[in-house]
Amino acid sequence: MPPLDCPELRALVHGERDPGHFPHREHLRMGFELLRRHDFALALQLYSQALRAMTARAGKPQVFNQTITVAFLSLIAERLQGLPGSDFAQLLQAFPELLDKGALASWYSSERLSSRAARDTFLLPDRLPARP
Repeated sequence: MPPLDCPELRALVHGERDPGHFPHREHLRMGFELLRRHDFALALQLYSQALRAMTARAGKPQVFNQTITVAFLSLIAERLQGLPGSDFAQLLQAFPELLDKGALASWYSSERLSSRAARDTFLLPDRLPARP
């Protein structure tokens, strides 16, 4: 595995991030940093393990949601395909919808996304987004 040259990313992967200071934007940034360094499968594995460990350390393991994790990491990865060599600020400038925590509502009902199954494993969407 390549070295984790970003201190915040290294802290996340090694279980040293403070869960109380990890807002949505930081989730996105860490996903972006992992995807810049690893292929999607390894980035997802590292990210899921780190987030599961973080929620467990916070005493709230039930907060982790595998479906949200996979879906947002997929959104970031897909958008990066059109922005090779970009930095995180450029990604957010091009795709500000990533900052919306509710961005998955186009694809998922709230019932499906909040289900125990969605927390435990990745679920396919149960909605089709409207076409322009």
